[in-house]
Amino acid sequence: MFYKSLATALLTTALMTGMASAQNAAPRADTATTTMHKAGEWRASKLVGVNVYNEGNEKIGDINDVILDKTGKAENVIIGVGGFLGMGEHYVAIAFDKLKWVNEPARTASTAPAANNDSTARTTTGAATTTNTGSANNNWYPDHAVLSGATKDQLKAMPQFKY
Repeated sequence: MFYKSLATALLTTALMTGMASAQNAAPRADTATTTMHKAGEWRASKLVGVNVYNEGNEKIGDINDVILDKTGKAENVIIGVGGFLGMGEHYVAIAFDKLKWVNEPARTASTAPAANNDSTARTTTGAATTTNTGSANNNWYPDHAVLSGATKDQLKAMPQFKY
């Protein structure tokens, strides 16, 4: 009888402790802070690889890095120009606000939309890269950027960015 009472007491204590822990672990409604992705916010890691075009819809490079100032604001993007398979690429720093960010795929006369249903894939078709993400509002990155008044040769002539 003693062991039965002891087992019941231990079981009751364990159950009560579990309920008390569960009550303490639940977030309070007045202090819960859940943040979510908002339209117009992009993951910096997803900007690497985004193609950069000029106003003539010619690809002039791609983004290799994003440079932040000490407050966390994006200050520059490092664009890789020229080269082949990462060899001989010329890196230049362009002010982040000089780029126009575009969510729709770049189109040329020789480019057709890619037929890919992967929601995060970037596929190259012709001279442009298209991003198939369903709704443009759900992207974690823009499809491409446009740098006004620049050619590939002008970017190659700029001072090289050194890490």
